[in-house]
Amino acid sequence: MADGFASPAERAAFIAALPKAELHLHIEGSLEPELMFELAQRNNVAIPFASVEEVRAAYAFSNLQDFLDIYYQGMGVLIAEQDFTDLTAAYLARAAADNVRHVEIFFDPQGHTERGIAFGTVIAGITRALDDARDRHGISSRLIMCFLRHLSEAEAETTLDQALPWLDRIDGVGLDSSEVGHPPSKFARVFARARTLGLKLVAHAGEEGPPEYVHEALDLLGVDRIDHGNRSLEDPALVRRLAAEGMTLTVCPLSNLKLCVVGDIAAHPLKTMLDAGLRATVNSDDPSYFGGYVNANYAAVADALDLSKADLVTLARNSFAGSFLDDEAKAQHLAAIDACAAG
Repeated sequence: MADGFASPAERAAFIAALPKAELHLHIEGSLEPELMFELAQRNNVAIPFASVEEVRAAYAFSNLQDFLDIYYQGMGVLIAEQDFTDLTAAYLARAAADNVRHVEIFFDPQGHTERGIAFGTVIAGITRALDDARDRHGISSRLIMCFLRHLSEAEAETTLDQALPWLDRIDGVGLDSSEVGHPPSKFARVFARARTLGLKLVAHAGEEGPPEYVHEALDLLGVDRIDHGNRSLEDPALVRRLAAEGMTLTVCPLSNLKLCVVGDIAAHPLKTMLDAGLRATVNSDDPSYFGGYVNANYAAVADALDLSKADLVTLARNSFAGSFLDDEAKAQHLAAIDACAAG
């Protein structure tokens, strides 16, 4: 065992006790098969699965596109405002159980508006659950609206137009979906406009796409945070830059394993990132599809990479340092981590 732990059970208990933030979570990707069936029945939506077991069996992906195909199919059961509230509330209850104190979640409005669901229906349902979780679980939140990169920049501009009445509830914009062939530069103008509206900027880059996509996200989009960023390690100069700038990477270990970004969790680059001075964080991405929420992701890499207590504390501290909370809130969470580590 790495220093500080007498057994795997002791390390697991420490992970459970650590206060954490989650910075990379697609709310549509937290749709568990049981809720999918419930909503399909509620909304009279036909789905091509006869049982929960069939859904789980379908979660055998070999790459990002295979996953996205079923991800968008699953969205079809989300129709009414209450559906989005139930979806978000279910995730937040799981997050609370993992001692997650702050979440910054993504939503994909284009995956709903193209099905005829009103933008307002989606965001009203999500924000109702976020407000309730603040009171019920003490979880603070930020909401990030993602553009689907396989669609055009013009369509992203339309989505940003639809978001204007809701900017008091939207904290940032992101870029997700099929990465290869859709570089960040494709969305430079809409990101520049989002920045003028006071929104934070993040982008998926360097998951399946090359290090050049990370360079583009930094230089052409001006992002505040990189989502994934694994392939940055292929470019030593980029690694040095990310470390020097204190750029946060929202890393998703079980997602990387499920999508074959890594062949084995023991080969995951998270420890390499930490050793290089990168501000890496641990997140669950699409937990219902990838097999685990935040604590399961921490546990997977902690066991496989034999992470020390100091490593785990660094990851938890990074999650708040890389968040969009104000300095006072960050300081409070960091103090809680230090108290947990000292105990």
